[in-house]
Amino acid sequence: MGERKIIHIDMDAFYASVEQRDHPELRGKPVAVGGSSRRGVVASASYEARQFGVRSAMPSITAKRLCPDLIFVKSRFEVYRKVSRQIRAIFFEYTDLVEPLSLDEAYLDVSHPKKGPLSATLIAEDIRKKIFEYTQLTASAGVSFNKFLAKVASDINKPNGIKVILPHEAGAFLEALAIQKFHGIGKVTAAKMHRMGIYTGKDLKSYTEIELVQHFGKVGRHYYRIIRAEDHRPVNPNRIRKSIGAERTYSEDLADIPAMKEKLSHLSSVVHEYMKKADNFGRTLTVKIKSSDFKIITRSRTFHSELRKLEDLIQISHEILENTKEEIKKVRLLGISISNLEKESQTEGIQLEFDFEK
Repeated sequence: MGERKIIHIDMDAFYASVEQRDHPELRGKPVAVGGSSRRGVVASASYEARQFGVRSAMPSITAKRLCPDLIFVKSRFEVYRKVSRQIRAIFFEYTDLVEPLSLDEAYLDVSHPKKGPLSATLIAEDIRKKIFEYTQLTASAGVSFNKFLAKVASDINKPNGIKVILPHEAGAFLEALAIQKFHGIGKVTAAKMHRMGIYTGKDLKSYTEIELVQHFGKVGRHYYRIIRAEDHRPVNPNRIRKSIGAERTYSEDLADIPAMKEKLSHLSSVVHEYMKKADNFGRTLTVKIKSSDFKIITRSRTFHSELRKLEDLIQISHEILENTKEEIKKVRLLGISISNLEKESQTEGIQLEFDFEK
């Protein structure tokens, strides 16, 4: 079997770019989608804001400190979903093997394209061109022979760029790559690797598989493979979804149990609607609690049958809260998720919306 032809498409600062497109007065300015309050969180930052160090998932107060001229815009998920559907329709013109990762990124296997050139690079360029023509938004692309390399490549020439990694180039590319640029290696792991003297892919490649497992556990085997460009995962249009959930950070600390229960009831209704929409129910309910001092508590309960009634979600989440109330005083975030889902896969995943305080 020949090498696969994989494309990873990643929209550039998606939410923020949509807002700049729809509001010309925001173009060229530092924009953050999310809440501007003391407890707000940045959902997306424009490239003008990123120059100041503003990033998604950053507390709004930190973002404002880094960029005093930052403009906060309320999120409009219904618009982002509509644009995402437009973009996805373009993908399906070329292949049915499309694996969405979120509203703004996806893998495509174009080994046997439905139309257009046989070159994955030319297809990626066609797709980027069409996305801009239809949405006035830019996308970056990574092209390679496996998913890991395509994902890493799509970040190399952002924004509005493309990077191709051919099979004979993969070894040298990975050896020269800074370890923090490897997809799946976060800040904590990168720091640990730095302490071990691992700064580049070449440094990582000098370790045996056994040594990496000793230092990092089972994921060490993954590190051993990816530095050797070994990734045989297919593009899966029926991507497995492991949980359905929602969470919210509150502008003021919740100080009493009745107020917390009220918020959990609302989150239960949001999650229940997600499950009904997907016709996919689960057996495990998890409550996440983040206190004012950033301590995180998670508690779960698993049942023999699926939780299908909203009343059950509310009751169980309240019981979990009651059983943990001695461990918490003031709460800044609550979340509910359902796992052990009835259906192992879905053709269309659900984009979970995180509520950002206004």
